[in-house]
Amino acid sequence: MTISSSLNAGVAGLNANANRLSTISDNIANASTYGYKRVTSDFYSVVIHGDLSTSYSAGGVRSITHRLIDEHGPLIVTSNATDFALDGRGFMPVTTIDAVDRGDTTLPISLATTGSFKPDADGVLRTSAGQVLMGWRANADGTVGTYSRNTMSDLTPVQIAPNLLEANPTTAMTLSANLPSHATQLGANGQTYTMSVPYFGNLGGQETLDYVFTPTAPQTGSAATNTWTMQISDSASGGAVIGTYSVTFDGTQGAGGTIASVTPSTGSPAYNGTTGLISLTTGGGPLALNIGIAGEKSGLSQLDANFSPIGKATNGSPVSRLISVEIDDSGFLHANYGQGFSKVVYQIPVVDVANPNGLATLSDQTYTITAESGAFYLWDAGDGPTGNVVGHSMEQSTTDVTSELTSLISTQRAYSSNVKVIQTVGLSLASPTRLPDDTCDVTASRLEWIDLRV
Repeated sequence: MTISSSLNAGVAGLNANANRLSTISDNIANASTYGYKRVTSDFYSVVIHGDLSTSYSAGGVRSITHRLIDEHGPLIVTSNATDFALDGRGFMPVTTIDAVDRGDTTLPISLATTGSFKPDADGVLRTSAGQVLMGWRANADGTVGTYSRNTMSDLTPVQIAPNLLEANPTTAMTLSANLPSHATQLGANGQTYTMSVPYFGNLGGQETLDYVFTPTAPQTGSAATNTWTMQISDSASGGAVIGTYSVTFDGTQGAGGTIASVTPSTGSPAYNGTTGLISLTTGGGPLALNIGIAGEKSGLSQLDANFSPIGKATNGSPVSRLISVEIDDSGFLHANYGQGFSKVVYQIPVVDVANPNGLATLSDQTYTITAESGAFYLWDAGDGPTGNVVGHSMEQSTTDVTSELTSLISTQRAYSSNVKVIQTVGLSLASPTRLPDDTCDVTASRLEWIDLRV
């Protein structure tokens, strides 16, 4: 029994060291593979209980391999804006291009820590290995809705249409015009003042808001009314009046010339005294008009000076073509257009699990959820325990070639030593004339000749 256990222990040592050799080989082979997580092989002794005072039976060794998914490789800078990596804990959700092309209603989701994504002919962001980036699609105005964080059913393939044209409508406008105070005094001639401010509509065409300021002069007495009627017309609405307001200015010391009150006529949008905004509905889309906050020296004013019309659209531009996409630290994917504006088109969430090393490993540096990994949660990048999404970056392999070569040498020596054990046991069990250079494996009292020379 003792000599036989020696042979079994030697064979177990061969198997264990062969497993370690396989992990070392895999690690070295993937030393340049982006996102590769190294594999380790741990040894555990096997003990056979018996009477140690009379004999000892060798139990041998067993090996267990596991992938260190929670380790992070260093990030390197690349020239491709859609090379993404996570700077910290977490994973990006991906699916397969085959499932996307088939039009599967439920796409299989796997996890990756990095990827070199490029748009294909349909604009789908994918890697050369066929992994497709998944995210939450933004609304038309660039906002991202509220999605469930415990399911991946709301994720869609990230698709950026090639040669995409985008209108950039004006959504905000400011007025800083000065209205002459003498126009509201007794005996004023009632002259009206006009100004036009261009803006861009929902389809990218240029429109104008036309303003007419009519003073209210007193009929008797010496006090000025300090009141004007502001009428707003919209070219995109066929020149129709979209708002009429009675604006009264303060005439007291210190606050003189600032807005005192704004009263809308029937059917006109309200004035917000806290923000100074009027929410207009134009033929080119909704537009927030800022005329100034009551009591503050901004926006419309009435001072004893000439009429000075100053108004501008604070955003908007003509129709523009997509020139690039980039991601920010929070995982928002921005489409950049030739007129210098950008728009959020997707949000890429970061997936986290309780035990990353419990994930099942798939090909192409991807992983899938298991019972051992625990349940997943979709975080905003950089929130909670997760890291930021970094563009122009790739995560390098976690393999340390120098360390692996050192392990390779020790593993080779251990493997050779186990071979010598088997050779020695074989020589003691068989006739020397039967064993020139070969060794034997004893199983169930049967000698089977095998070549284990190294």
